[in-house]
Amino acid sequence: MKRKPSFFQAIIPIFAVLILLGIGYGVFHLSAEPLLIIATIIAAVIGKSLGVSWEEMQEGIVEKTAKSMPAIFILITVGILIGTWMVSGTIPMMMFYGIEMINPNYLLITTFVVTAIVSVFTGTSWGAAGTIGVAVMGIAAVQGVSLPVTAGAVVAGAYFGDKLSPFSDTTNLAPAAAGSNIYDHIKHMLYTTVPAALIGLIVYFIVGKSAYTNNTVSQEQIELITSTLTTMFDWNVLLILPVLIVLVGSIKKYPTIPVMLISSVTAIIIGFVFQSISLENVFLATVKGFNVSMVTVSGFDPTTAPEAVQNLLNRGGMNSMMGTTLIAFCSFAFAGVISKIGCLDVVLEKINKKAKSTGSLILATVLSCITMAITTGSSYLSILIPGELFKNVYAERGLHPKNLSRTLEDSGTVVVPLIPWSMAGVYMSSTLGVPVIEYLPWAVMCYLGFIIAIIYGYTGLTIEKINNSSNDKEMDKDVQYRI
Repeated sequence: MKRKPSFFQAIIPIFAVLILLGIGYGVFHLSAEPLLIIATIIAAVIGKSLGVSWEEMQEGIVEKTAKSMPAIFILITVGILIGTWMVSGTIPMMMFYGIEMINPNYLLITTFVVTAIVSVFTGTSWGAAGTIGVAVMGIAAVQGVSLPVTAGAVVAGAYFGDKLSPFSDTTNLAPAAAGSNIYDHIKHMLYTTVPAALIGLIVYFIVGKSAYTNNTVSQEQIELITSTLTTMFDWNVLLILPVLIVLVGSIKKYPTIPVMLISSVTAIIIGFVFQSISLENVFLATVKGFNVSMVTVSGFDPTTAPEAVQNLLNRGGMNSMMGTTLIAFCSFAFAGVISKIGCLDVVLEKINKKAKSTGSLILATVLSCITMAITTGSSYLSILIPGELFKNVYAERGLHPKNLSRTLEDSGTVVVPLIPWSMAGVYMSSTLGVPVIEYLPWAVMCYLGFIIAIIYGYTGLTIEKINNSSNDKEMDKDVQYRI
């Protein structure tokens, strides 16, 4: 007979995954996939002792995997996008003009602002990091700016825009889970997000000076790289077309994957017509990624291409995302099992009972979201489960639902890319080429947001109460939910 786990039983698999990944992955740099499988086995043993059959646990794994398949498809499509944008010369052109125009001392600030703008308009942090972010990392490498700090600025900017974009899935999901209105939600998030972003910009301004003083790239090397890029690619205005397709598609709220694929097809045509790359290699880039050996333009010898240029350009393709996909499936296995045996429900209920004041309630919400982020690696689960748990509690205490929706994003959405084994963490590290542990301290906005939220909770600043206005009565009817 199936039984509800005790609190002790519920925390065993959670502590197991924290210890295994924290020590095994974080300290000894062991592969995360087998560690997640071990944690899943421990959770399954607990489930079996509670009377949960393997069939039920397997069902939980399948459910979690099925719900995350759209994200997996986007992940693979981004791999195609990066490969084809390299083939067309779109990303190399961004790198070239970025190297020429951006002052290295202000690259970090520029990185945050530009990535944030792109993310706001597209509604996708992954897309912003996988396109503009990749180009900026190339610029940083050439100009000698610290790659971990630059990657942190990319991640922070991407998630700043993601949080405030009405086109973002999580920005729509949070108010839907809390029962608030999306536009009230976005305005309320400004109180935590803007201060966190401003502090981050100050950090980037200060660090930007020292980050560049360690420059090991000489002016001669920079000129060699830019001249090589000019020889390899034909710069023309059409190279910006793949970017415009993504931006317009996002603004028009067209489905993400078809828009990315149309952009990729456009990039393929541009690469074949303008960049002296064979049709075979153009298509090969969608699978294995771009390689400088694919370029056959007169005057360029791939065998003598500078190593710095190869490091900048040789990337992308569906294969580059397979490692991310594998670790995601391992995470889904663990999340599916602990969800099916009821561990998370027990732990979150315990946290809820301890929260008495508004400050402690906000703190409990933050801890619940972070716990979900660590144990499941999913921004969706980090929003949905705590949202469901605390929704009625906020209402009973007279707190406006937008307080909850804001906290869900402050401690759920933007914390996930700081978890090395989460899908977002693995994606960002593999796409930007910097381990999560290295860029984490520099993604300032991503962790300052929930700290500011806790401070507001205990001081009462920006915490809004429910009133009896018609707007609040109609609140649930106005919720906009888009994926």
